[in-house]
Amino acid sequence: MADFDLIVIGAGPGGYVAAIRGGQLGLKTAVVEKDEVGGICLNWGCIPSKSLLKNAEIVHIMNDAQKWGISFDNFNADYSKAIDRSRQVVKKLTGGVNSLLKKNKVTVIKGEASFQDSQTITVGSETYTSSNFIIATGARARTVPSLPIDGEAIITSREALELTTVPKRIAIVGGGATGVEFAYIYNAYGAQVTLIEMLPNILPNEDHDISQELKKSLTKQGITVATDTKVSGMSSKGKLKVLELVTGQNDKTSIEVDKVLVAIGVQGNIEGLNLESIGVNTDRTYITVDDDMKTGIDGIFAIGDVTGKMLLAHVAQAQAILVVENIASVESPPLDYNVMPKAVYANPQVASFGITEQKAKEEQIEYHVGRFPFAASGKAIALGETEGFIKLIISEHGEILGAHLIGHEVTELLGELSLANLLEGTTEETGWLVHSHPSISEVIKEAALQAEGKAIHI
Repeated sequence: MADFDLIVIGAGPGGYVAAIRGGQLGLKTAVVEKDEVGGICLNWGCIPSKSLLKNAEIVHIMNDAQKWGISFDNFNADYSKAIDRSRQVVKKLTGGVNSLLKKNKVTVIKGEASFQDSQTITVGSETYTSSNFIIATGARARTVPSLPIDGEAIITSREALELTTVPKRIAIVGGGATGVEFAYIYNAYGAQVTLIEMLPNILPNEDHDISQELKKSLTKQGITVATDTKVSGMSSKGKLKVLELVTGQNDKTSIEVDKVLVAIGVQGNIEGLNLESIGVNTDRTYITVDDDMKTGIDGIFAIGDVTGKMLLAHVAQAQAILVVENIASVESPPLDYNVMPKAVYANPQVASFGITEQKAKEEQIEYHVGRFPFAASGKAIALGETEGFIKLIISEHGEILGAHLIGHEVTELLGELSLANLLEGTTEETGWLVHSHPSISEVIKEAALQAEGKAIHI
């Protein structure tokens, strides 16, 4: 008889949720983790960065205090205290996850797992068997030879979350979510920030209108945003790094910075698992899986970033529930990656799901657009947060195919739109729904009404 019904390898967002759900469903469950539970997201990613973003938002407001009729002398923002606060947030949440694992009778095994066969792993000198395995080892920052990470002048987000001082000048290579968020943090604390993206738009997977609005906002805040630009070379000048930049039009320039943050994506953590010996297929650094997260080897599944399927913590958690419930013979609905929510927590925030206008055109889908600006929202005006808009991509039958938002706390608005999509709601029905006034959420109703030609406030 196997030691366990389920062993989860990796206790990140997907892994610990899989382990907890396994315990809830009566499976004898263990989770293997080499570091702290919570993985990169909780310890060195989503959570501490959101803590720093809140600090940056407060500093941003204080720097603009005169607009609110507030004045003071000798304002000082201690970035080291912001880092300390982020670590305390992490400590509290990791403690909570450990408590949940204990509550659900999950055995926590410290160390690194390696497969001996399809039903056996070793962790250190110990051997464990299980009827089912879920690989949830996550991913780490991807690097390139031209920008070798040294942990000092050239860093990834992992090292950035430990910096206790803000560099005077920093180049951030990569205009995705990580790059954009750190650009906002460092700029708020007074750094001279250059954000470099090789594609024509920052947040290149978002609707182009959203990307362009964000670029405009970041530029207004004092961040240099260099799109369609590559780093062609790097050299040292004393303690400084000199980056050679070239645009798509072959224009060349150089910048001198104190630090370079490389945020060009991630690669899966598959080393040391001995996957090849048990026949698990990989593609580059990712484990190949089907829609049910099966690897092709009976009883072995993979979830989260290590699969390369939408590298988002909430996606990993949804995959975890799907797999564990299938193992336990509990009916679980399939996942629709086309409408998975995405969020970027800079200021202004960005939130979206579903099809972009560009994709609708490419696929020749009949659509129309509903749109409403925050500048026409009474609550947004009262808050002094009038940047941005909501944009809905709507089918010929009125169903919401995509939602794209940029503005104050828009990540908190996405749930209503995702639910409308799940329930196949239409813009007519969304327009019927009464929202409290004044509220930011009224922009959803107004955008839906605008699509129907019935908008009141625009």
